[in-house]
Amino acid sequence: MAECAYVNIRKAYSTECESSAIYRDGDPSPSPFREIDSSMSLEVYEPPAASDGSIELSIVMPCLNEAETLAVCIGKAQDFLAQSGISGEVIIADNGSTDGSQAIAEHFGARVVPIEQKGYGSALMGGILASRGRYVVMGDADDSYDFSSLGAFVGALRDGAELVMGNRFAGGIAPGAMPIHHRYLGNPVLSGLGNLFFRSPSKDFHCGLRAFDKTSILALHLQTSGMEFASEMVVKATLH
Repeated sequence: MAECAYVNIRKAYSTECESSAIYRDGDPSPSPFREIDSSMSLEVYEPPAASDGSIELSIVMPCLNEAETLAVCIGKAQDFLAQSGISGEVIIADNGSTDGSQAIAEHFGARVVPIEQKGYGSALMGGILASRGRYVVMGDADDSYDFSSLGAFVGALRDGAELVMGNRFAGGIAPGAMPIHHRYLGNPVLSGLGNLFFRSPSKDFHCGLRAFDKTSILALHLQTSGMEFASEMVVKATLH
């Protein structure tokens, strides 16, 4: 089983993020969370480079016609990198947008990676393969997650976790941020099935905000091209 940790997040539009990292040996780790000023600006930041020129963190967002929210997401991610001092990059894995998302991403300083093969999983894997960071954060570009509050995720990775899963149910869900049938039926049932059949300790099996060690995730040889990519990652990380 891959070394996993869990972070309580609030969905959506919140800057609150409480660490509840739990490692494979069952010993709770010290909280790696530190507060980050979340005031958002769409000014393009140049994240600081590491002394050896390496990139520690790649923030990858799959994108298909997200023109309405893409600039906000990029701005929050850049705010986090700039204010935390982490050497990083923002990657938009574009899956064939026709609404000008690519131009928006480039305008605000993100690196656009065109992904021809359709599907959520295809876009994410293309972005992961193109990333240059040791660690990767993945999250949707629809502004349902707060990219300015990634400190707990990075802290858990630095402490040795290979996969860090968000938990929206423990962190809190803003009114209207998740359909009632998803909140009380779909997600709990699917998470329960994952725990039952694969003994995954994740309480939010399908949370789209997660972070991982790039080398560890590539070693899982993920194959699915659609939305099932997220489930495949958790299952294989649990069994690996």
